[in-house]
Amino acid sequence: MASNKINSLLARNTENAPKSIGPYSQTVAFSHYNNLSAQLPIDPKSGQLVKGGVKEQAEQCFENIRTIVESIGHVISDVVRITVFVKDIKDVDAVDEVYKTFFPTYVPTRTVVAVAALPMNALVQIEALISNGEGTIPKAPQSGDLIKLTNSTANAPINALSTQTVSFSHYNNISAQLPIDSKTGRLVAGGVKEQTGQCLKNIKAILESIDVPFDDIVKINIFLKNLSDIEAVNQVYTTFFPDSAIARSVAYVPARTVIAASALPMDALVQIEAVVSHGDGTPPQAVEDRHGIVIKANNNENAPKCSLSTQTVAFSHYNHLSAQLPLDSKTGKIVDGGVKEQANQCLKNIKAILESIDHVMDDVVKVNIFLKNIADIDIVDEVYTTFFPGGIPARRTVGVSALLKDALIQIDVVVSNAEGTPIKV
Repeated sequence: MASNKINSLLARNTENAPKSIGPYSQTVAFSHYNNLSAQLPIDPKSGQLVKGGVKEQAEQCFENIRTIVESIGHVISDVVRITVFVKDIKDVDAVDEVYKTFFPTYVPTRTVVAVAALPMNALVQIEALISNGEGTIPKAPQSGDLIKLTNSTANAPINALSTQTVSFSHYNNISAQLPIDSKTGRLVAGGVKEQTGQCLKNIKAILESIDVPFDDIVKINIFLKNLSDIEAVNQVYTTFFPDSAIARSVAYVPARTVIAASALPMDALVQIEAVVSHGDGTPPQAVEDRHGIVIKANNNENAPKCSLSTQTVAFSHYNHLSAQLPLDSKTGKIVDGGVKEQANQCLKNIKAILESIDHVMDDVVKVNIFLKNIADIDIVDEVYTTFFPGGIPARRTVGVSALLKDALIQIDVVVSNAEGTPIKV
């Protein structure tokens, strides 16, 4: 928790990268990860978008990431995950050309999605998650020697531009899976149901290849071309979760976020991304730290409940929360009012979830905001600063064409967990 200074948040900014266009930090480190704010193609000297097209914009995004990473004593190959948001899916090839120059040999896990709008009317926005070998625990033994483990299997789709899974410390980060048949390299036949099944099968194959059970997933992000397909997706989803007798006995399902994509690679209807616990950690974790760390899932009455997701799932030093819609937990309905009231309700729900697990808003390391109308961000920031007056968390903001329940805003967060989750006795 925030009061525990032994393992505390470390928010940092550098003058050599663009100042945040809102109340947030460029990077927030906690334990063995640095969480970077999504980078827009802003020239740090002018504070404006760089001139040119998507190629120049992608280059500026990556340069900004590299500058931030180097300012905290890291290198670009410490990136574990890259998330690319484009305004037009046709621009991905141009972005990839630039991407290869920054990752010529090692490639991180990756997610690519087209969304309805980006801040400042940018064509591209890129986000990175960085390993943090030294961690934020002062003088922790062995932590500086932790290594990244990369893995790809022929039983899931291979992509030259991304690694299927990169594990570091106690988490595996999986590349977003498209509904590709690994044998043919093509989309599976059928509609959204078949495509959802294939995405989840691919994730399962990747996890089996590293000897990790499916129920070790702590967070799922579903990107949907048509949000109206969610019921069909859910029908398939419930055949995969819970996956084991143990998980069924406690009705365990991961935390979850559903995001409307304006388009996906290969014209897919769905793409699924997973964050996975990694009980054994990466070498050279001390033996007592490696085995039997438990997943702690929690729901409470003061925030909206959903049978398909857990409000918060903690593992090791992080809590992953399900995306919060502006729902009143008592009525289950969207709160009255406009985006201001809705933003307030989303953040109230997050606060209620955190308080139910003895955490506070100051423990949030990363905030993801999805807006029906990107122009609403100024109004949202008015509310946001009342919950985060210090502007500490890193942040991502994207505009989407639709949100579940016709909401105007949806927010999810990643939260520090200073006490960690206990060893199984």
